[in-house]
Amino acid sequence: MATAREQPTQTTMAMEQEDGAYYLQQVTITEDPEDGYQYEEIPPDDDLSISEGDENLENIVKTIEQQNEDLKTSTQECSLISEQQVSQRPEVVDDFVRNFLIKMGMMKTLDCFQTEWYEMLQRGSLKWQDVGFVPDVYTHNQLLENELKNLKKDLENCRKAANTASETLVKLRKERDFHRMHHKRVAQEKNRLINDIKRLKKHYAMFEPTLRKITEKYNTALKHKMLTSLEKDRALMQVSSLQATLRSMENGCDASVAANSGYKGHRECKKDGPSQRALTEARQQSYLSDPPTDSRKHLLSKHPKDSDFPIDTRVNPYLAQMKGTPSNLLRSGGCKMTKTLKVHELAVSCLALHPRKQILITGSDERLWKMWSIPNGDIIMTGEGHSDWLSGCCFHHSGNMLATTSGDKTMKIWDFAKAECVLTFTGHLHAVWGCSWHTCGDFVASCSMDNTIRIWDINSERCRQILRGHVDSVNSVEFLPFSNTLLTSAADKTLSLWDARTGLCAQTFFGHQHSCNDATFNLKGDTIVSCDSYGILKLWDVRKVAIMLSVDAGPHPGNQVVFHPSGQLVIMASNDGTVKILDLPTAQLHRLVGHEDAVQCALFDHKAECVVSGGSDGTVRLWT
Repeated sequence: MATAREQPTQTTMAMEQEDGAYYLQQVTITEDPEDGYQYEEIPPDDDLSISEGDENLENIVKTIEQQNEDLKTSTQECSLISEQQVSQRPEVVDDFVRNFLIKMGMMKTLDCFQTEWYEMLQRGSLKWQDVGFVPDVYTHNQLLENELKNLKKDLENCRKAANTASETLVKLRKERDFHRMHHKRVAQEKNRLINDIKRLKKHYAMFEPTLRKITEKYNTALKHKMLTSLEKDRALMQVSSLQATLRSMENGCDASVAANSGYKGHRECKKDGPSQRALTEARQQSYLSDPPTDSRKHLLSKHPKDSDFPIDTRVNPYLAQMKGTPSNLLRSGGCKMTKTLKVHELAVSCLALHPRKQILITGSDERLWKMWSIPNGDIIMTGEGHSDWLSGCCFHHSGNMLATTSGDKTMKIWDFAKAECVLTFTGHLHAVWGCSWHTCGDFVASCSMDNTIRIWDINSERCRQILRGHVDSVNSVEFLPFSNTLLTSAADKTLSLWDARTGLCAQTFFGHQHSCNDATFNLKGDTIVSCDSYGILKLWDVRKVAIMLSVDAGPHPGNQVVFHPSGQLVIMASNDGTVKILDLPTAQLHRLVGHEDAVQCALFDHKAECVVSGGSDGTVRLWT
């Protein structure tokens, strides 16, 4: 910014020559300011100070607040002054030339201009009216030139942006065309698929009746096949019975001798043995000591079709199987899962194996049972009739009938020859947990959540005995093979041995700390294995009524335990999704892992070389 030019003094020119300055700009400051503001002079002793007597915290705080207010006031006044418009004066010619040369980088020309300009000023050759201010047109041209440069830069940027936008537009148009073509192709494919689906529906509707007829024929053929095999087994049994009768007649043996060879001959025995006489005496003494009530009169009254319990001195013919060794189940690598059958949509709650054939019964929470051929997994028969989940199932020793228990408080007897339910036993007050057939085939026992065990007569179709003694739910029941002894386990943490003929408890085993879920005999009948709701396995000596071995396989509950025919292995279905194998000689515990949910039941096959397990995942798995 240039001001009015005045004649420089000699002192000022001399200093300029010694310093070698490039240009001289003299500014004249008038006394009166242009904005008309009156400045006040502040004396140096007018600063705010604190007297010696006022040196306390409150006075200091007040003084600081007052200073802050004065500072804010002065700041506002300065801002008001700065807001006023500052007037600019036009640029003089020499300054304009200097600025131009500096801008163009012509430093040598600037030195020559400076030297010649100040020489002419000293000589007085320059007149102030000739070298006054630069005309406004030059200044305006310079401003316009700068604005033109800026506009050219903006134009170049806009051109680049326009090119980018045009390229993007072309790309988006190509993508639009591609997606439009793809949409048309997808619409054509959809229409073609809809036509194919309609054609397939018509084709399926034509074949559906034929498939239904073929399925019905297939099921009928399977039933006929099963019935034929059952009739064949029955005929073979009759032939063997006739042959035994002929041999006994040829040898001149009495008919009572034949009664000891099987469970059918006890009906023809006219004379009572020592066991029967003892049973009769016990019943008479019980009757005299405790006269029957109305509920017991029905049980003690003799029915014309009532069956007699067989004698208790028979030998188990399956004891020969105890000579086998289960080494193949524990060799290196252990059992491996060889087959998985999806048998039910819901949990598999119980398993039962046919006494002689490779036929498996599975019960489920679906309120039905199914018959399967193993290991191929072909379904043979389905039984429906229960109104609630199935809890247990057991084959008749002849293989012709099946007993099932359910949460609907009933037990049903199914005849495979008739392919239907022939008997339904009602009497339990709560859910029925399990069942077991007597070896003679005339009696079946059931256990329930109502704390009782009932023994049912198949011939007279009524309850013969009610066993009371447990104080909590009875979870399992099992007849000792070829005996009238009954084993039960209950939620009252005890096991009990019962005499099925008298309905009396012969022995109670104490030792579990939790609810007992299952218990079973070995083939010899001198050892019992049991499991509880914490996975504790216990082996009991029947004769000594003592614990032989206790193994912790928990903490998950054990649902079922089974003895190997050799008596050296025990398997347990566990709630943690595994089947646990206990090697009794070494007390080592092995695991079979494969189920996706809790394992509810397990058993051995006829050769005792394969383990079959059923779980809550609706599958049956075979381990060899």
